[in-house]
Amino acid sequence: MDPKKVVKQTFDFYKSTFENTYNAMTMLQEQSQKMVEMYLDQTQGFPEEGKKAVQEWIKAYKKGGEDFKAAVDESFKKVEDFFAEAAKSAR
Repeated sequence: MDPKKVVKQTFDFYKSTFENTYNAMTMLQEQSQKMVEMYLDQTQGFPEEGKKAVQEWIKAYKKGGEDFKAAVDESFKKVEDFFAEAAKSAR
């Protein structure tokens, strides 16, 4: 088998695995967020400051995940570009 194809298939596998794992983590985070928000809404006497702190934490967590995803996507794009250029120069 052509080594270039093996590398491309391996890369595609890693990319697909990352996408699937990230999506699963995002779904888990969203479900956890809904549970926490429901808990906060139903808990009597929970201070407003505490609710605001939890909401800020949720926003920060979500932004961190989005920033991480963007960085990984950018890295995957760079690797794809590298392989595309290598394929062009090999012709």
